[in-house]
Amino acid sequence: MSMSDGAHAWRGAVIYQIYPRSFADGNGDGIGDLCGATARLDHLARLGVDAVWLSPFFKSPMKDFGYDIADYRAVDPMFGTLDDLRALIARAHDLGLKVMIDQVLSHCSDQHAWFIESRASRDNPRADWFVWADARNDGTPPNNWLSIFGGSAWQWDTRRRQYYLHNFLASQPDLNVQNPAVQQALLEVIGFWLDLGVDGFRLDAINFCCHDLQLRDNPGRGVPTEENATAPSNNPYSWQQHLYDKNQPETLAFLERVRALCDGHGDIVLLGEIGDASASRLVAEYTRSGAQGQHRLHQGYCFDLLTEARDAEHLRRVITGYEAVAGDGWPCWALSSHDVVRVATRWGGAEPDARQLRAACALLLSLRGSVCLYQGEELGLPEAEIAFADLRDPYGITMWPEFKGRDGCRTPMPWVADAPDLGFGSGSVRPWLPLAASHGPLAVDRQTADPGSLLNHWRDWLAWRRGQPALRTGAIEVWPAAAEAPDVLLFERIADDGQRLLCAFNLSPEVQRLPVQPRAGRLRPADGAPGRGARWAADGALVLEPWGVLHACCG
Repeated sequence: MSMSDGAHAWRGAVIYQIYPRSFADGNGDGIGDLCGATARLDHLARLGVDAVWLSPFFKSPMKDFGYDIADYRAVDPMFGTLDDLRALIARAHDLGLKVMIDQVLSHCSDQHAWFIESRASRDNPRADWFVWADARNDGTPPNNWLSIFGGSAWQWDTRRRQYYLHNFLASQPDLNVQNPAVQQALLEVIGFWLDLGVDGFRLDAINFCCHDLQLRDNPGRGVPTEENATAPSNNPYSWQQHLYDKNQPETLAFLERVRALCDGHGDIVLLGEIGDASASRLVAEYTRSGAQGQHRLHQGYCFDLLTEARDAEHLRRVITGYEAVAGDGWPCWALSSHDVVRVATRWGGAEPDARQLRAACALLLSLRGSVCLYQGEELGLPEAEIAFADLRDPYGITMWPEFKGRDGCRTPMPWVADAPDLGFGSGSVRPWLPLAASHGPLAVDRQTADPGSLLNHWRDWLAWRRGQPALRTGAIEVWPAAAEAPDVLLFERIADDGQRLLCAFNLSPEVQRLPVQPRAGRLRPADGAPGRGARWAADGALVLEPWGVLHACCG
């Protein structure tokens, strides 16, 4: 992706997520930092991704590990300095990589100066910069809204004698984004980072920015019958229909202001995280043009592929569900992130099949949309087992043991199998989370030396995809399930220049056999495609070995 291609060229980009605390420790204190990340950017360039997304590195009390920001314009000293960030951006640009940073616009830390002033009285200049509400006449919160992290979404404040809203931790008060002064302050924050040289923003929990001004109760929906990645079924948050605490139309108007600011700074991209049970509809709504031609996010991602469901029918339903409402919107797909169990374990269990992980790579890079690749996913890292005594995640501590939180996907990155701390740090200070013994054999140096490794499979796939316009930006046509092989997912990708690729994925450990020639017409294997486990039978049927993948040219 050329640095001058324009923001539209981000369509089809592969974005590598760095979780700074766990990527690389440059100063030997047991915590990853910006200098450490800069020193490891060559790995990403060799991998073949287009951009880097840095999870929060801002000044913070770290109650939610950086997603509780105390100063939007400062680097937390544990991660380095603004000059360290400038050096990272410069090095990334030298390597042909763009740099995105997180922005948390829906909430901040209770230690932020804005909140300290707001809670001091009901009549100070920032009194309504947060969502305050009176108690009901029995002293209980104003409505039934719940925090994702457990309990009521309202916290009592003794000085103001009011409740304030927090969709996450009580130490993460929600900003009143409906207030024009708050919007202006947030736009100035974005402008600060644009002036510093970042290429885009990943907007955290962006659909939580605005709330129902009448503070109406959310209706219940009972215990869900299906798991979703927004909240597990044993968390009562998932028992509500979230009609009023998020997803309000005022958020779209605010995003139009954010987009206008970014469009004035050149090739800037906005990627929104949208967490909701109706995610596909919302991703489309947040990324497509408005009725009057307004522009919002360039792309959005949700949690539809971050669940345990991996069968062909589920994937077919997710893809077609989004395409039915997409319009001119654009999705960004992910199989792993810093918020969910790693895909190797979530889909593969205790001992994931290497063929399954190769198929997951091929599937992710074949969908219509951009891609987020979470650090370590290219190595096939399994979820780390963390003892309760070692937990750091407040979500996991609250929900233990039925839900173990997010620490298992956030352990340090393994770089060198035989080095202290697997090359993450100096080995003289214990890392902030324990290293996983199972990650040692999967370290970058071991896999680089093995031509058949998953890491080299990702490298091959990313290199091949770069030359396939049908996969980067083409349309998608999903085939119905084949009665002969229900575990096979089939779709075509169609480029503007007429290139058509049939993409076939056996999502099971059993051999699948199905006729495809009559519908597809003449098929021939796509030149250089890194797929494995596919062959043609004498009668023309397609035979897919367990977790087999095929990409074939149609026509």
